[in-house]
This record gives sequence, C-alpha cells and structure tokens, in this order.
Amino acid sequence: MCRPLSVNSPSETRTSGKNWPRAALQALLHYGGSALVLFLLFRFLSGRKIWQTLETLPAHLWIFVLTGYLATHCIGVSKWRLMVSVAGSSMKWIQAARCYFAGLFGSLFLPSLIGGDLVRAGMAMRIGRSKAGVLLGSLVDRGVDLVALGILAGTGALLVPGSLDPKDRRIFLALAGIGLVGIAMTAAIAAFLPARRFSYRMRRRFVRVRIAARSMTRRPGAVLTALVLALSAQIVFIVLNTVLAEACGLHLAFRIWLFAWPLAKLSAAIPLTQGGIGLREAALAALLRPFGASAVLSVAAGIAWEAIVIGGGLVAGFTSFVMTRFGSRQN
Repeated sequence: MCRPLSVNSPSETRTSGKNWPRAALQALLHYGGSALVLFLLFRFLSGRKIWQTLETLPAHLWIFVLTGYLATHCIGVSKWRLMVSVAGSSMKWIQAARCYFAGLFGSLFLPSLIGGDLVRAGMAMRIGRSKAGVLLGSLVDRGVDLVALGILAGTGALLVPGSLDPKDRRIFLALAGIGLVGIAMTAAIAAFLPARRFSYRMRRRFVRVRIAARSMTRRPGAVLTALVLALSAQIVFIVLNTVLAEACGLHLAFRIWLFAWPLAKLSAAIPLTQGGIGLREAALAALLRPFGASAVLSVAAGIAWEAIVIGGGLVAGFTSFVMTRFGSRQN
C-alpha cells in the first residue's frame, strides 16, 4: 500500500520561512563569536608561537589521538543506546551508532553541545518505538555526561588545592557556588512550574515522558552503568588530551587536567560560540594559569584537541552516511 505524500500546509511553509532568517542569524552569530574569541586569543597571545607549537606535532600522533577519540565514542554509543532502551525505545547497536555519529557530526554546525543531541534524537525518533523514550533517554544520557564531568572536576578540585594560592582558591569556590545555585534554581523551576500553563497537547507529551521515566526508575542499575561508562569515556578523553599537551610542551600533573579539562568542556555548553570553539580554549588557558601553565601552550593544546574534535566529527558524519546507505540497501 502506498503511503500518501505529506504536503506542508501554507501556515507551516510561512512559519519555516520566518524561522530561516532567524536560524541563519543565530548561526552567523555563533560562528562570529568563535572567530572573535580566536582572534583575541591570537592577538593578545603570540599567534606565531601557537602555530609553531602545533607544527611540531607529528602526523602519527594526530592519527593515534583521532583513532582513540573515535573508539572512545563507541562507549558513548553503548551508553546512549542503554539509556534510550531503558526508557522504552530499544534499537540495534548499529542503528544507535548511525544516530549517534550523525549527532557528533551535527555538533560541528549547531550551537553548543546540545545541538548534536537534537540531531541524534531526531534520527532516533524515526527508528525507536517510543519518541518519548528517545527524548527522555537522550536527556538522561546528557545529564549523566554532565554528572560525570562534575565528578571528575570535583575529584580534581580535591586533589589540587595545595597548588593554588588563597586568592585563586576563593575564585574557584565562588564559581562552584554559582554553579550549584544555578542547578538548584533550574531544578526548582522544573519542579514547581504548574502543568496547567501548558497546552493539552504538551500535557499529553509530558504523560508519555512520565511513563518513560517510570520505566527507567525500575532499572536504576542501568543508570549507574551509564555513569560508569561516561566516567570511563571522559577519563580516556582527558588522557588523550594530556598526550597532545605533553607533545606541545605543556607538562602538568594529571590531577590538574582532571580538574581543568572537564570545566573547560562544560564551558562549551554555553551557546555563545559555534560548538564551544574558542570559548573552550580560553577557559582552559584561564583554568590552567593558576598552576603556572603558559597561556600560549594551553591554547595550542586546546586548539590541537579542537582539531581532533572537528576531524572526528567529519569522520563520524561520513560513517553515519555510509551506514545509512548500506542499511537502506539491506532493507
């Protein structure tokens, strides 16, 4: 039986036409933000020294780190598939990998870390049994990643106080307090926002999400497993980053990276630049400065890791495309 073609209504066409300039402007602002931050970094630091540092990195090191980066994201595929499956929207690993790698590619063009999540969830909704399960599983998966980064940064913070002077210690404590207050305010708004303020259609969606949430609460061990996987993946990323930093000439104790790298990665979630490019490097240089790290070497190490992220995203996008074409021929 042939399925009827879907034709957009005039109102939907007008809406999409109105949204396009806004989306283009947002993308331009994010790319412009990244370009501005990078320009300032190269302007006030020695741009020539940064490039000279990057040129010293051998080709085999780039290949090794890129391979490790992509292999570690296979852990991310398993973690995300686990969360989506527990929420009631099971799919095969190969299907999850196709969606996950597409999201990794999408994060290069959409703002902050969340943009890639939207691409991944959008593809998964066409495959999974429950759209609510995909949404909730993706949300919990991202939450688990943030908790893992917080745990690692907190562990590093407990290990590095002796390396900080009292002034820097007070600054970091103030930032931690601001972060906790922000999390508490967000949780309070989500808990006490009246459901009647939303439309009937939205309330029906909330019911589906609640059903998916109940499915997840029956398997708390799965969430713990996902947290272990997230911690493992983030630790591997930190190790790969330290390998690049060491090659750049930035020699720091691992506990310092355990503290600074997760916080710099969390800064990429702020939707001011494209995928956190520029902002992450500036944050890393600022976080490592109290430990005596050269700002030039910190930025060089950050840009080297950014190149791995971009290269990995491109390879992931190509992989997802090949998997999609191969899967369509198999069906």
